[in-house]
Amino acid sequence: MSKFAEFMKANKTVRENEMHAVTKSLCDKEGNPLEWEFRHITSKENETIREDCTYEVPVTGKPNMYRQKLKNSLYIQKMIVSSVASPDLYDAQLQDSYGVKTPEDLLLAMVDDPGEYNDLAAYVQKLQGFNVSFEDKVDEAKN
Repeated sequence: MSKFAEFMKANKTVRENEMHAVTKSLCDKEGNPLEWEFRHITSKENETIREDCTYEVPVTGKPNMYRQKLKNSLYIQKMIVSSVASPDLYDAQLQDSYGVKTPEDLLLAMVDDPGEYNDLAAYVQKLQGFNVSFEDKVDEAKN
């Protein structure tokens, strides 16, 4: 047996999708909040999202020098959208019903309570394996 046998893909556990009630404003006939289905994203998907949300900012006082900056709110939005398995945030009919054209805008329209959105962001970050929220990291960096 190879010394790497335990590391083979066949031995890797598959993380199951999870159900979570996101907002109290979308309920079933009995008044229970609808549950959304969330999936785990891969490290590669996360890197693609991170790259999409990173832009260059000129360094003050140093011409032709730039540093990278991550737009945190957009990164969180895109991570949540990528994590949602159901409802389908890319569905044109669902987007039309809210009068939006992108999955990110649909997410914000469906979860329009700021407290619920922050709870959702924290839930998705924890689901994806982040132990500390990005807001906590920002606060820590400021101190």
